[in-house]
Amino acid sequence: MEKRWTIQKADPEKTRILVKELDMPEITCQLIAMRGPGNFEEAKAFFRPQLENLHDPFLMKDMDKAVKRVVAAIEKNEKILIYGDYDVDGTTAVALMVRFLKTLHATIEFYIPHRYREGYGVSKAGIEYAIQEKFDLILSLDCGIKSIELVALAASYGIDFIICDHHLPDNILPTAIAILNAKQPHCHYPFKELCGCGVGFKLVQALCKHYALPDSRWQEYLDLVAIAIAADIVPILDENRILTYYGLQQVVKKPSVGVKALLKRAEIKGEIQVSSLVFGIAPRINAAGRMDDAKKAVELFLAENEGKAEALASQLQADNTDRREVDSSITLQAIAMIEADPSLLMARSTLLYHPDWGSVSIDEQETGKAKGVVGIVASRLIEKYYRPTIILTDSGEKVAGSARSVIGFNVYEAIHACKDLLENYGGHFYAAGLTLKRENVPALKAMFEKVVQASITEDMLVPQIMVDAEIQFKDITTNFYKTLCQMEPFGPENLRPVFVAREVYETGQSKIVKDNHIKFSLMQNGITFNGIGFGLAEKFNLLQPNIPIDVAFSLDLNEWNGERKIQLKVMDIKQNEPR
Repeated sequence: MEKRWTIQKADPEKTRILVKELDMPEITCQLIAMRGPGNFEEAKAFFRPQLENLHDPFLMKDMDKAVKRVVAAIEKNEKILIYGDYDVDGTTAVALMVRFLKTLHATIEFYIPHRYREGYGVSKAGIEYAIQEKFDLILSLDCGIKSIELVALAASYGIDFIICDHHLPDNILPTAIAILNAKQPHCHYPFKELCGCGVGFKLVQALCKHYALPDSRWQEYLDLVAIAIAADIVPILDENRILTYYGLQQVVKKPSVGVKALLKRAEIKGEIQVSSLVFGIAPRINAAGRMDDAKKAVELFLAENEGKAEALASQLQADNTDRREVDSSITLQAIAMIEADPSLLMARSTLLYHPDWGSVSIDEQETGKAKGVVGIVASRLIEKYYRPTIILTDSGEKVAGSARSVIGFNVYEAIHACKDLLENYGGHFYAAGLTLKRENVPALKAMFEKVVQASITEDMLVPQIMVDAEIQFKDITTNFYKTLCQMEPFGPENLRPVFVAREVYETGQSKIVKDNHIKFSLMQNGITFNGIGFGLAEKFNLLQPNIPIDVAFSLDLNEWNGERKIQLKVMDIKQNEPR
């Protein structure tokens, strides 16, 4: 699939000031300016995140009310139920809150809704459990902002609610004792992009402040917060950058017993980056809810001894193996459905519904567990067809599914435009979940396509590589690479820098490896760099003697026989376009 390269432009005034104040090369200052800093002090804060720069949790609307209610529950020895979603953000948030509150209070339990029996968010079954077990307070994490009726139901039985959420609220909010959500109206908290676990973490910070506990008490949960930030794909700016920076250090130096067991199962050693959490840790946590019951992910993070943690990590590993087999099988079937239908091939969107995915020959699928991978399947289809995608399947008497999007297109808003056909929905700019009646599937397919056609642009339907700067091979020095490394942790809004080099020549040493990848040897003005391009074998024909090409790439280190060298991680190549 052809990709478009978009060269970003740094603010020239910011760049000029940074060159003067930092005494660094212009190309380096351009990269810094594109990430926000415009002077020495801002650059210092970016390169050297400090925990003391975290915002006061009491700046968040309703934080004082939330703390007062939790303190009252502790003083009155009330029963508290910690309720969270079944994904990484929800399970880490629940584990964080349970671990902390149990140091202050004995009667704490947690509840994670079952993905298939209850669905996303606060469920009626969860409220009924709280009523039956006579809980006095429910503290919801990563969910609850849309649960108006269920919060009211709990209140009618004398159960108070504190909501810690980060999803976009509707115009009408639940009548909870306190709502902690920086995106709600009249909340002046300085940073709006915390994940659900991050919001729960701010409540823990506030409680520590109320009880005059040392900072070390909330710092011990930074590994969980970093995992949630990485998995939930929130911008790694401001507080998220600080939390991730120190959370990664804790993952390396002093992880909790559960995180340590997961690292072992994922075979992650040495240097740990955000990508290690996204691709190594997060899928194993998510697999618990996708293939079985997410409660065991929380139990893993609550484990206090290595034996129990190892056993639970093994279960998550098995779930993840099953998940990979199921999503691969369903993806193949989904592709076959699209290729067999010309109208699907020509559409601007993809919406596929299969009642059972019954052709998947996996035991787990027979109990409906394939439903848990539809979001992954949607992402796989975007990789192939690159357009907003919804995958639906039966969930009890209803139909449920997941949506994923392409760069620049707000799939949550598109689904919101179809709300009259839905029973429930929620999500973010690029990902959402939805539930509807089976008879509404054809109407949703037509409506979603209509909404996408009306709002998507031609550019959005072409995969995009965002390029930070054009660069010469001579600029790629050890010092330059070290400066790039100091920009970590990388993630949304602070992605690993991508460069373009033009008029580059193949040395004659490049070759295809493992059928689908290219091992590059490229030269520009007498300087040679090696590199790897995953999935680029179909473009090998562009590598011709004495024919210049343009290369889009990031930089990393290749270690071989104890020697470490900077290499190009090639993302795309094109015929040279004379300038």
